[in-house]
Amino acid sequence: MSLIASDHFRIVVGLGKSGMSLVRFLAQRGVSFAVADTRENPPELATLRRDYPQVEVRCGELDVEFLCRADELYVSPGLALATPALQAAAARGVKLSGDIDLFARNAKAPIVAISGSNAKSTVTTLVGEMAAADGKRVAVGGNLGTPALDLLSDDIELYVMELSSFQLETTNQLGAEVATVLNVSEDHMDRYSGLPAYHLAKHRIFRGARQVVVNRQDALTRPLMSEGQPCWTFGLSAPDFKAFGLREENGEKYLAFEFQNLMPVRELKVRGAHNQANALAALALGHAVGLPFDAMLASLRNFTGLEHRCQWVRELDGVSYYNDSKATNVGAALAAIEGLGMDMDGKLILIAGGDGKGADFSGLRDSVAKHCRAAVLIGRDAGLIADALGDAVPQVRAGSLDEAIALSRSLAQSGDAVLLSPACASFDMFKNYEERGQLFARAVEVLA
Repeated sequence: MSLIASDHFRIVVGLGKSGMSLVRFLAQRGVSFAVADTRENPPELATLRRDYPQVEVRCGELDVEFLCRADELYVSPGLALATPALQAAAARGVKLSGDIDLFARNAKAPIVAISGSNAKSTVTTLVGEMAAADGKRVAVGGNLGTPALDLLSDDIELYVMELSSFQLETTNQLGAEVATVLNVSEDHMDRYSGLPAYHLAKHRIFRGARQVVVNRQDALTRPLMSEGQPCWTFGLSAPDFKAFGLREENGEKYLAFEFQNLMPVRELKVRGAHNQANALAALALGHAVGLPFDAMLASLRNFTGLEHRCQWVRELDGVSYYNDSKATNVGAALAAIEGLGMDMDGKLILIAGGDGKGADFSGLRDSVAKHCRAAVLIGRDAGLIADALGDAVPQVRAGSLDEAIALSRSLAQSGDAVLLSPACASFDMFKNYEERGQLFARAVEVLA
């Protein structure tokens, strides 16, 4: 039985991927609803009209009177709750909700909920693979891959969900079995008033959580907890009680739990300190929901990383090339620069730039000075990054990605690595970060 009253009127606001999943969910349950979108021609409009011709849809500027006909608005993550029409509807008593709220009300299996400024897709994928290795019927999605509502099924034993701050804004009570915010750094400052507002949105993931996982090297990931609530930690330091971390023995580094070595770090196929942290976070989450270490460690040994996330492309003339196009903010770029920089003998040639989304790039300076030989800057906000880096390293500007690759190759020495980690969104030059990463990988693969 679906936990949704069918005698109330709902409006789905936003007709993208998650909006269409809401349409399917509501239609299957006989709920009375309509659809609105601020765009004249939203992505799923043709699909809606073909499959659900009876559903009223309004495109263009939001009509407050129309919105106020609903008891509840399911708002797309892409639309800020600060939108005046939504605020006006809320002031008149209309409830603002979203697809994750509805998913949580209807999910019958435990939820592993994962957010963070960076690495959430990697950790979500890893935990999903660990659960599958243990023979669990697991569903993985949310902000990654399949929309949450499309995952609902009575035979699922565990849900592993990646959740963005945008999705969490409309999530009132998630009730996860275990929840984590992996890390917090400035992102989406074009949507939030500042880091505190972004931090608050992220921490909605902990509402109703039975257990929490905390990054002990990032104080902003620790929620206010009720007394006796189980808390597991991860970090690159040596672990203590209820903690995952790194231990060193006879010159060998190990992933460890409490005082027990689990596996040598060298057995991981993914490189960099940030990937060691991701592995430890996944172990902590999996352990919290009872996954056995043998299945989890087998998954770690097989994991080769996700596309566009510090993905090794090739080696040429002693230089490795890495595609980290998913690094659309400063924190993600820092994780890649420090993670790879600490794990290699040579230096990095950093390719960065794009649409900075109002970010402050000054946080890059120290790590770039320490780990990079040069910075090759592209895109709309190349000048802002150049100013922030100052004289930390030699800088060159490139008019295109191909030119940036050619310049990087000429600057690199044997033992170095060329790293595309833009610290920016891609929309000034590319369709999305995937296209940027694919074009980078393709251009690198054909280098003679």
